Amino acid sequence: MFTKTANHSDAAPTGRLLAFGMWLRRHQAFVRRLQWAVVGIYAVLLIVPVVMPLPGLAAHIWNNITVFAQFVFWGIWWPGVLVSMLLFGRLWCGLLCPEGALTEFASRHGRGRAIPRWIKWPGWPFVAFVLTTVYGQMTSVYQYPAPVLLVLGGSTVGAVIVGYLYGRNKRVWCRYLCPVNGVFGLLAKLAPMRYGVDRAKWDMNAATHSHEHRFNCAPLVPVKNMESPSPCHMCGRCSGFHDAVTLQARHPNDEVVKLSGRTATKWDSLLIITGLMGVAIGAFEWSASPWFITIKQMLAMALVNHNIIWPLQATLPWWILTNYAAQNDVLTVLDGAVLLGYIATTALVLSVLIAIPLKAACRVMGLRGGQAFYHLSHALIPLAACGVILGLSAQTVTLLRADGFALSWVPMARLALLVGATLWSQWLGTSILRRKDGTIARKVAASALFALGLAAPVYAWVLMFWIW
Repeated sequence: MFTKTANHSDAAPTGRLLAFGMWLRRHQAFVRRLQWAVVGIYAVLLIVPVVMPLPGLAAHIWNNITVFAQFVFWGIWWPGVLVSMLLFGRLWCGLLCPEGALTEFASRHGRGRAIPRWIKWPGWPFVAFVLTTVYGQMTSVYQYPAPVLLVLGGSTVGAVIVGYLYGRNKRVWCRYLCPVNGVFGLLAKLAPMRYGVDRAKWDMNAATHSHEHRFNCAPLVPVKNMESPSPCHMCGRCSGFHDAVTLQARHPNDEVVKLSGRTATKWDSLLIITGLMGVAIGAFEWSASPWFITIKQMLAMALVNHNIIWPLQATLPWWILTNYAAQNDVLTVLDGAVLLGYIATTALVLSVLIAIPLKAACRVMGLRGGQAFYHLSHALIPLAACGVILGLSAQTVTLLRADGFALSWVPMARLALLVGATLWSQWLGTSILRRKDGTIARKVAASALFALGLAAPVYAWVLMFWIW
């Protein structure tokens, strides 16, 4: 049962959530110890596999540190973190993320410089996600430990450097530059909990609570005016401040349907449509795609016919393009070019097939300008999130099956998740359109157009999991 509060919050705080928020505030020392424990585990899983020999055919999750680390990072860690965003908001960021803990520690002992304007550019979440995703595919980050150290470790080094240079006791990296910051922020919009702020209480109690202990909001959130949990790391430091900040339940659809009408941006739309539903799908499916093989063979034949052989033979260092000759796993320059072209083409085609129906739905409703389109694109978040989680979990399934687990239930589970996410997105899209001015006929037509926009990404996942 969700009820409105005086400050238009989405739900009244429940007792257990309120108590948990206050518990976090009182036990920040324990939270910091927990963070350093995760940092230690992260460092071991990141570094030790690099100095070990690559696993052979007899290696398993339970007897080889490299395979174990691979399973933990890509089979449990990242899918689990994404699921946690949908369930708990960015609690992972505030309590467990090793990069967040390290960048804040560096900031505490760093230069404390002002944050430059270039860091605050709102396009970084999209650009960083795309570059990291594509580079990971070029270097086979899911299969080998050295690229994992380069991608994840490089991100961690960047977090420490930025923390050392800018801000004081802040998480500048997390707020602006983290490659998954944008994705986490989008998924958190669906979380059934958040820290809500009663502004009337804040103002009323500001004078009487003037000696109250101040809190440090590391991710630089203006807490008094916070409406969305997207930037909030759910650390609990602000809980109970001025008796106005409470961890509370809310309806998971409310933010997308209502608040996003004011807050959605073009960069959100790019990250959802082109990033999560375009680039990510291309990155997950290229290695399973018969189209990739066909295109590569056609290009190879054309090159041979023109007596151009070097792209079929030339290789690059492993940190640019997969090159593990001992494992018989080498991508040539031609392979790399086709890989990049495949991901780019997939992203372009899917972006067009998604965006055109959404834009048409806005036009049918008589909605001009970009804001209505940006808002409607937020309804795609459930399907976008489901796709990325399914894509990452494919690595989980591959590793477990290689170790003898049957997992016969996986296809039905995937189907259930995909259908559920599609219906959720359709419900959100229809709910958004229903709140707009217009006749019932226009709303039905617009909802049908929105459904058409869901068809292409759903078909892409069907191809990967059930047809190819």
